[in-house]
Amino acid sequence: MGKVVFLYRSLAYRNAAADILLKARKLPRGADRSAARRYARALRDLAQTEAWLEGRIADESRSMSRLKVAASR
Repeated sequence: MGKVVFLYRSLAYRNAAADILLKARKLPRGADRSAARRYARALRDLAQTEAWLEGRIADESRSMSRLKVAASR
């Protein structure tokens, strides 16, 4: 269940970033457009960071269970 929630959250960040980027492209050049592009980039980076953290946590839990099995032998 946790992986499904993570997937929806990651997709939500990516979709929000894409929407903001489309809106930013319609704005004239200036501070508002730059701010919107930075916000979209931050949301995209957040989705990638969470994906990395989710994979990292899953890998650590597997390696810890292997250590427990090896230690019990």
